[in-house]
Amino acid sequence: MLGELQRLVEALAAELGRPVVLEDRRQRLIAYSQHDEPLDGVRRETILQRHTTPEVIAELRRSGIATSQVPVRIPGNRDLDLLPRVCVPLWHAEVLLGYLWFVDADATMREEDLDRAMQRGGDFALELYRENLVGELSRRREEEALRNLLLAESDARREAAATLVELGVFAPDGPVVALVAQPVRDVEAPVEPELLRLAIEQALVLTRREAGSRDALHLVRHDHGLLVVAATGRVGRPPVAAHGQTLVRALQRAVAGLPGRGRVVVGMGEPRPSLELVLESYEQARQAARLAVSLPGVGPLAEWRELGVYRALAQLSAEQLGAGLLHPGLEALLAASEDQLLARTLETYLDLAGNVGATASALQLHRTSLYHRLRRIEQVAQADLADGNERLALHLGLKLARLTGRYAP
Repeated sequence: MLGELQRLVEALAAELGRPVVLEDRRQRLIAYSQHDEPLDGVRRETILQRHTTPEVIAELRRSGIATSQVPVRIPGNRDLDLLPRVCVPLWHAEVLLGYLWFVDADATMREEDLDRAMQRGGDFALELYRENLVGELSRRREEEALRNLLLAESDARREAAATLVELGVFAPDGPVVALVAQPVRDVEAPVEPELLRLAIEQALVLTRREAGSRDALHLVRHDHGLLVVAATGRVGRPPVAAHGQTLVRALQRAVAGLPGRGRVVVGMGEPRPSLELVLESYEQARQAARLAVSLPGVGPLAEWRELGVYRALAQLSAEQLGAGLLHPGLEALLAASEDQLLARTLETYLDLAGNVGATASALQLHRTSLYHRLRRIEQVAQADLADGNERLALHLGLKLARLTGRYAP
């Protein structure tokens, strides 16, 4: 069917004497004709990445393309590198199925051209409708099976794993790892949920494509995305951490133009021996992503196995974290100076197991100055750094304070 859609695109381009691009209703590229004239940045990005960025989608939808049943002329936007263009929405049985796009920088597209595009649009809409009937069932079965993998019932997970193998979308030959992609929320600059989910999906699809056929699955949830990748270590396949880095870059790019979306995090769980056990890796990845949101120094790629003591602290609820768990002298230490110099010195000292030489080097201090600070820390916190229990309580307290945002050097 995609071959038929490509034929229709080329025929319409020849009839109108101008390039044509066909996108689905979520503005993912389906087909395009040969382009001879200079391309604007939006058209180039669409062809290279096979989708339009959420920032551009938001701009285009403000022109009413998602509700109009007649051609829409869209003015240029220099900031987005967008030339003036015409959009023909494609409807069938009162359902929007996609869009035809024509760059019209010199405003030479006449009314008769628009009429012909609308007439041919019926053929496109019918073909898209047929394609949706065939492809939608398979996609829904894949999504349903992947959701069932995240259920607690072992029988449901076992059946879901078998379904994904039966559909031919995942290879059943080794361990798997879950990655969670999550843009960091900004309550002062809310984003339309659909655009945010679209950005997450674009990043997941790109990373899944690079991971290879039958080596990855993806699912978009309400505020994050899940990517399941094979961790087989086969020759020629990149390590899982490389997929994590790809996902970070893809998500950063996808949300770059959305308001208040400058930071993203990706959490990565540990490998699990089979697909039906991926829930364990997913829960670890979710926790790792949550920690990366709270602790910017951890991300943007947070691997569960690398999080040390934070893996234990992550099991505590928000109420437990605020229930007087800090060392009694830590509050005084955190308030001792605006830049929390004493707290940073203590954390470095404890992170380095009390090694004075290594601590002085890390802080670029003379040993004498470090000894002076350590004595000052003991005075302010009313603690004895020679006491192992005191050191442990202070060290854990600092990590808890980081996790709750009370301590953010």
